[in-house]
Amino acid sequence: MKTVSFIGHPDYLAHDTGQGHPERPDRLRAVHARLSESGLESDLLLTEPFHVGDSWLTLGHAEGHIQHVKARCEQGAPCMEDYETMLCPRSFDIARLAVGASFKATDQVFMGEADRAFCAVRPPGHHAEYSCAMGFCLFNTVVIAARYAQETHGVERVLILDWDVHHGNGTQHILEDDPSVFYFSVHQYPHYPGTGAREEKGHSQGTGATLNAPVIAGTGDDDYLRIFDEELNPAMDAFKPQFVIVSAGFDAHVRDPLSATTVTEGGFAQMTDRALSIASDHADGRLISVLEGGYDLEGLSLSVESHLKTFLEH
Repeated sequence: MKTVSFIGHPDYLAHDTGQGHPERPDRLRAVHARLSESGLESDLLLTEPFHVGDSWLTLGHAEGHIQHVKARCEQGAPCMEDYETMLCPRSFDIARLAVGASFKATDQVFMGEADRAFCAVRPPGHHAEYSCAMGFCLFNTVVIAARYAQETHGVERVLILDWDVHHGNGTQHILEDDPSVFYFSVHQYPHYPGTGAREEKGHSQGTGATLNAPVIAGTGDDDYLRIFDEELNPAMDAFKPQFVIVSAGFDAHVRDPLSATTVTEGGFAQMTDRALSIASDHADGRLISVLEGGYDLEGLSLSVESHLKTFLEH
């Protein structure tokens, strides 16, 4: 059995998005309850995140954006300007703590403290752009983690593998000129946020380091796995990543209210297996995953359980 780090913190429940919002604290409560009831929690290395300073956020964001989010929280603003990314006075610190989880996870897999790690965090991050919040996301955790790995552990090439049902517009846009971080996304299309067409392949030196695999409503496990086998694997044989970060959104699940795809928890287990194989083949097994979306409590908790079981057994 592999050593799997599960990074969490009670403060992630304190990001208060208000009554009726889909990105709510009950998401993490459901995950913790499932892992406790199944007994899987006892097999995990329970870990707390790093507390990181504001300066680390500049690996993915403009200083002005960082200060704007902080100011909005200090002022007691209920949301960012998109009216869907909700705030409470503690949201800035909690989003920064989500980044700290990704740093801790990265250090653990590079220092041999864990074989792989899962960051059970809120708020999610992959919609956050360089200069603005968006889509429930304040800071782009996976982008910052990729650049942290490059700065701290000497990594040259990173794969960000995003299977959230919504395209990670922020991740793509921040990295689209950067050939050292490969962004792969499989997502429902057309769908929010409207980006992620197959023709979007990066810009300038980063051309070819973005691979979008849009899927239509109704797409399920078999087609997702075919995309991994026929598109992602050959791309990674060429790119040869030295570190893999999964933007682990579970809202492609058949039960999810914010999507129309039909992936099952078994499908997520098989996608996890393929991600781990890429890490084994090219990156000495180094892989972390960071929670993004997933809004049906049962679908989310079952999918995270399957994801972590595969982490333990692969």
